[in-house]
Amino acid sequence: MKFIKRLFGICETQVPSKKEAWTYGNREIKIDLKQTQELAKPGGAVRLEGKGMPERVLVVHGSDGNFHAFLNKCTHMGRRIDPMPGKETIECCSVSKSRFNYSGDRISGAASDSLPVFQVVLEDDKLIIKLG
Repeated sequence: MKFIKRLFGICETQVPSKKEAWTYGNREIKIDLKQTQELAKPGGAVRLEGKGMPERVLVVHGSDGNFHAFLNKCTHMGRRIDPMPGKETIECCSVSKSRFNYSGDRISGAASDSLPVFQVVLEDDKLIIKLG
């Protein structure tokens, strides 16, 4: 089943269960961590799409304890990306399995470029992600 998902570029990371947990405006994403249980523990992640955003974003509560945000589009073929459980890496949701570290640097796979990362600021119980 996992091979079929990879063949079609279907990722494991879901959108937040509470749509009201995040907003987008003025090229900033604001996430209320109290409403986003998916990010409560290291290893958790959500994919953010829609709400007028110009691009898809993957937000990860890293195994390093920090929050990270990436353009959710592999630089190889544009497929979504997923965090690797228990590792400080991100992997493309395709059969090429391009891997990147939390800085967006390519580690392995068919991708030739680094993965764009976004600045993440933690203020109280909110994450602010600056897209530009």
